[in-house]
Amino acid sequence: MTNPTPQQRIENEVKTAMKSGEKEKLSTLRMLLTEIKNERIRRGGEVDEDGFVSLVRKAIKQREESVSQYRKGNREELAAKEESEIKMLEVFLPAQVDEGQIRAAVEEIVAEKGLSGPAAMGPIMKGVMARFGTAADGATINRIAREVLAKDAAKNAG
Repeated sequence: MTNPTPQQRIENEVKTAMKSGEKEKLSTLRMLLTEIKNERIRRGGEVDEDGFVSLVRKAIKQREESVSQYRKGNREELAAKEESEIKMLEVFLPAQVDEGQIRAAVEEIVAEKGLSGPAAMGPIMKGVMARFGTAADGATINRIAREVLAKDAAKNAG
């Protein structure tokens, strides 16, 4: 049997949530299902695994921004609701590579290609993303790359 598409997996999760009466989970899954359907329309075809992971990351990022805004406005109950949705969505992300592995890959690429300065960000991001794919978060790679480049710049300046 072939693996179910991301849409089929979410539809199955929606059915399970409906049967068990999990209203919050149902609401979150329906939103994700809508995002998948909208992406299918934009693409003119099925959403592949990488596209699905990208949609989930985007949904999580939106909720993280909401949590921050709610906390600034002292709306802890709304922030808690968003955090609960983040936990529900994180289940659909592939296992993430730890920061140590990302740092090692960044350092290896920098040393291998003799990269330095802000112009090195592009090749570093491209190399690390090619190596880890959806198992590494772009924001984390970017942060670590900046740290490594800053450390190298300080070392070379000193």
